[in-house]
Amino acid sequence: MDAVRLSPELDILEGLISDRLGDHLGGEDVRVGPPEGYAFDRAVFAELNGGVDLTTSDHVLLLLALVPHLRPDFFARVIGRFLPEGGELPAFGGVRAETHRGVLPTGETAQFVVGGDDPLIRMHVQRLLSRDHWLTAQRVLWLEPVRSGEPVMSGRMVLTPEFVERATTGVVSLPRFGSDFPAEHLETSMEWNDAVLHPETLRHIGELEHWIRFNDLVLDDWGMRKRVKPGYRALFHGPPGTGKTLTATLLGKHTGRPVFRIDLSRVVSKYIGETEKNLAQLFDRAENTAWILFFDEADALFGKRTEVRDSHDRFANQEVSYLLQRIESFDGLVILATNQRGNVDDAFLRRFQASVHFPPPGPAERHTLWTSAVPSQIVDATDIDWWEIAQRYELTGAAIVNVAHHCALEVAARGDTRLTRSMLDLAIRRELTKDGKMV
Repeated sequence: MDAVRLSPELDILEGLISDRLGDHLGGEDVRVGPPEGYAFDRAVFAELNGGVDLTTSDHVLLLLALVPHLRPDFFARVIGRFLPEGGELPAFGGVRAETHRGVLPTGETAQFVVGGDDPLIRMHVQRLLSRDHWLTAQRVLWLEPVRSGEPVMSGRMVLTPEFVERATTGVVSLPRFGSDFPAEHLETSMEWNDAVLHPETLRHIGELEHWIRFNDLVLDDWGMRKRVKPGYRALFHGPPGTGKTLTATLLGKHTGRPVFRIDLSRVVSKYIGETEKNLAQLFDRAENTAWILFFDEADALFGKRTEVRDSHDRFANQEVSYLLQRIESFDGLVILATNQRGNVDDAFLRRFQASVHFPPPGPAERHTLWTSAVPSQIVDATDIDWWEIAQRYELTGAAIVNVAHHCALEVAARGDTRLTRSMLDLAIRRELTKDGKMV
């Protein structure tokens, strides 16, 4: 799919719209037939439908919504041929935007182009733009909500940005972190052996990997979809620096799934209803993708519900309930990370398929972390015993990396490659003091 292949489709669409306008404004007795009589290539968007050609109506709806992204003057130019001096055309629908100077199609536009004045076809188009139709259910195309009391079909036709990018450029890039997408794409050059996880933790992570790789097979080919809820929900809990974020990133790296860490500071709002709105935008964007959503320090949003003493408590509990509902209906993998398992509301815990503990590393794990974190270019002093260091200092993996990095910088600054025991002890005390474990 690309703009070149879509060009002839837009030319055919222009002919259909011209015929509709001529019929509507000319008052002719001859009615324009349905869009099935026009030579659209319905295979253009077949990839959206599992490789099966779309119906002509679905095909036309997607073209209408794509037009402003490809030919901004398209609708104004076609209408201008019939109304050269301007004028209102309520039957066509359409709205104006703040920055886009052309006409943006609405549900009424789709009804007019596909069905003309035929009430049965217009009702059919309304069903195609309902939340039950696959285009909306899979968040490809939907109608923008309108104010209370206004006709539903006067809402603007909206396409997911990923579809627009694929249709116009042929590729899809991951969304960028910003005010409209409060999530950061996580990447790493590290591998599983760099994480140095407890064997029981690794076993649980293997179960998550099995879900990612084989869930579609079990649900669709083995017929379990009617018995199992969509999606997978996992809780990562353990002290800071024990590898929760790295594990989520590696899980995505080795299964080919983008991992997005949610910035809760941009999601949680003190204004009533704003948190739910922000969550809705996030989950709507992630629906029907292969993304892994990672909520770090999730206590801020997933904490225990409070006893209702005032309206703020009531709305805070509503946020938790809304989030629970969205997580349960999300068809992908959601990972919540917290330093304390007991801080998370029991209502969430009961609905998790996995609770993965990330304990602090023991002496054996710390020894592995020390020997892998210190660069091979550095020569150890003879009085450095890494087994003794690993047994003596109860540091997390992140803390060990911090110490190794500090030592490497000090060694490099000296123009040497030799790490002394005094330099190492000083760096360890520095890290422990920072964490409040040594004064």
